[in-house]
Amino acid sequence: MENQQAADARYLKRRVKGCTVDVHPTERALVVQYEVEATVLGELGDLMVGERKECQKIIRLKSLNAHTDTSSLARKVVAECRLIHPSKLSEVEQLLFYLQKRRESNDEQEKTRIKPRDFTPYAGVELDEVASINSIDEYVELLYEDVQEKIRGATLIFQLARNPDNLEELMQNEPVLGALARVLREDWKQSVDLATTITYIFFCFSSFSQFHSLVTHYKIGALCMNMIEHELKRYDLWQDELQKKKKAYEESPENQTLKKDHEKSFRKYQSLLIKQEQLLSVALCLLLNLAEDTRTELKMRNKNIVHMLVKILDRRDQDLLLLVVSFLKKLSIFLENKNDMAETLAVEKLARLVPGCEHEELVGTTLRLLLNLSFDTTLRGQMVQAGLIGKLSSLLADEAQRQISICILYHISMDDRFKSMFAATDCIPQLMKLVFDCGETMDMELISLCINLAANKSNAQLVCEGNGLKMLMRRAVKLKDVLVMKMIRNLSQHSGATKSLFLDHVGDLAAQISEEETEEFVIECLGTLANMTIPDLDWALVLKEYNLVPYLKDRLKPGAAEDDLILEVVIMIGTVSMDDSCAAMLAKSGIIPALIELLNAQQEDDEFVCQIVYVFYQMVFHEATRDVIVKDTQAPAYLIDLMHDNNAEIRKVCNNTLDIIADYDQEWRKKIQSEKFRWYNGQWLEMVENRQMDEAGEPFVFGEDGESFIGNEDILERPDLFYSADGILSADGAISPEFYSDFQNGQLAQSGYMNSMTEQLVPTDRPVSSYGFRPDEQFFLNYNNGSSR
Repeated sequence: MENQQAADARYLKRRVKGCTVDVHPTERALVVQYEVEATVLGELGDLMVGERKECQKIIRLKSLNAHTDTSSLARKVVAECRLIHPSKLSEVEQLLFYLQKRRESNDEQEKTRIKPRDFTPYAGVELDEVASINSIDEYVELLYEDVQEKIRGATLIFQLARNPDNLEELMQNEPVLGALARVLREDWKQSVDLATTITYIFFCFSSFSQFHSLVTHYKIGALCMNMIEHELKRYDLWQDELQKKKKAYEESPENQTLKKDHEKSFRKYQSLLIKQEQLLSVALCLLLNLAEDTRTELKMRNKNIVHMLVKILDRRDQDLLLLVVSFLKKLSIFLENKNDMAETLAVEKLARLVPGCEHEELVGTTLRLLLNLSFDTTLRGQMVQAGLIGKLSSLLADEAQRQISICILYHISMDDRFKSMFAATDCIPQLMKLVFDCGETMDMELISLCINLAANKSNAQLVCEGNGLKMLMRRAVKLKDVLVMKMIRNLSQHSGATKSLFLDHVGDLAAQISEEETEEFVIECLGTLANMTIPDLDWALVLKEYNLVPYLKDRLKPGAAEDDLILEVVIMIGTVSMDDSCAAMLAKSGIIPALIELLNAQQEDDEFVCQIVYVFYQMVFHEATRDVIVKDTQAPAYLIDLMHDNNAEIRKVCNNTLDIIADYDQEWRKKIQSEKFRWYNGQWLEMVENRQMDEAGEPFVFGEDGESFIGNEDILERPDLFYSADGILSADGAISPEFYSDFQNGQLAQSGYMNSMTEQLVPTDRPVSSYGFRPDEQFFLNYNNGSSR
């Protein structure tokens, strides 16, 4: 019967169903979940046996890094894995992009990676016997014997503690731990071997968070701090002793006794140094584990842990340095610890490890520590002084360290005082190579660094060398890359040869200014064009060929676009208006009323106001557009209102513009002069208009019935109220030239006239303008013996 069934079951059919793709939770890999349906068919095709099974396939992506082209990799994955249908290509690409950006927890990585070097018993401490948990009481008894027996007992217990399965039982045996803690506390100065072995035992407990309270209970952390401090002092004494013997030998090189003494001391020093550094290593590992609790970490900080760690940075043992740098990196996220590192000049010592160290892991950890410190302005200055710009630039070729190096360089480039220092290194050529070699997507850190560096003239010249600018423009226009265009905009602001290179690209930039492009991209293009203050550029031709005037005018309407875009349009108009023919073209198109309307809408925004006023200045500067501004618009009235604005730049542009208008138009000259007079003599005018009768009841300005002698007339139209004296005022109320000349020559003072006022009057040796005296001269004074401004 069974043979008959086997004969009938000749056809086996397998089918894959329900394939899904997701990322691996911890590794850089894709997980493909699918279901296999196996069906056994008979000779006639009828179903005999059916079975379903859920399966999983892991696709590990060893080549995936921050610079991998995820699109190409996704195509490769789909092509090589038959389980993934081609329709899922975009989904795979998104998952790869997520994996590329996902960062593994550095702290978790380092916790599993950083551990004290493997315990190697020293001469006289080697043990042939194997420890047994059943003999633990015997090992404890050894802790009450001499030092060698204590070392033997501690070593046997350490063998047990290295097995995590024994830690629970050891923890419950309080006499064991109590004896170990007592011996360590009492005898650690007598034997480095004993101190190292017992500290190793407690380190095994500290590797698990549930045992931290046990280690803290016996105050092992505080004891480790004391041991580290003591060993560092011993190290200083060894160094001093070696230096003295070396100096004595160098002074008498023929003395063989001194030479042998120095060599003997040096060998002893090396032997002691190995033991000491192993003790430091295990003690620091234990403290690093306990520092998971921020309260414990604060206690360490109060005992100067940062100063101790920075002092150990002078050592040469790379495993110990890795541990120290990792500890400092963990501490550096707190302000107080960061300040301690600045005080101890940690950056200078860390710079020695970059990139001169062959230990790749140590270099990477050092860079991450430097990145944490680079958020501080003072520490960035120390990094520059330590020559880190050049050292980090040399790491750009190393793919493993490139990303973190770029991040640190970016922080340094944020300070204007350091930007020029990049030009003295090979940083910019390497950055440009990275920019041109990357695919359609570029790392944010890379382009951000390039944007910052482009703001410096020396750097800009290096960027534009050869075909640099041409290739940047090609990439920006092809990919509509806003950040690359922002970099180009920074390049365009520098005068000289760099700006002249942009003549070939004005057309490309102007062609991007349209409604079809995104606002962010258009803003950068407009900003770049606004920087094109090149005499050889025919702006009129550009405006006509690319039909830019209607676009610029339409964007000036309040609410027509985002404020950033409108502001760039105004700046662009200001640049274009430097050309006579362009200014006339813009004036005829009705842009000036649109600017006035925009000025009303944006009067609280100083940047808008200043740029619009600058456009007015350019318009009145040209004869072709002066009449339009002065006679056909209310721009001068707005300028008079802004003449005393709180913003110094606005006042400066307003005054320059009004000076041109005053020289050109007599009517506006009078209004401008009157307004300036009112402003500078406001207190005096207020006194004249408002003063009541004095204490004696004598009338001054007001009559007995309270009616003002001035009436409703303008105070400036009543010159008889200023100073009524013969020869001072002419028949039309103006100051006579004779009086002004006499006053300048001092004749009035010599004759006794106004001799009580001469010392208060402002000297009149300032230049005289085209309409008599400067309106900003304080010719009339108030009664307060001071300026009325």
